[in-house]
Amino acid sequence: MAESNNRSAIIAAAVIFLGLLIGGYFLPDAVLYLSQFSVWLAIGVGVLFVLAVFMIFWLRARYQKRHG
Repeated sequence: MAESNNRSAIIAAAVIFLGLLIGGYFLPDAVLYLSQFSVWLAIGVGVLFVLAVFMIFWLRARYQKRHG
């Protein structure tokens, strides 16, 4: 059972890391593109990305607390 939890944690960490890596790679281009239309929209996308990082870890911690 512990091996299953360990594998699940590794897979979750890899998916989260890859998602953040891909999102962080494309974030500057997206912000620069959106700033052509609205600076506030570009700022909003950047803020949402940063908040999403914390939200992912908060939700993961809640899930682990409830199921672990």
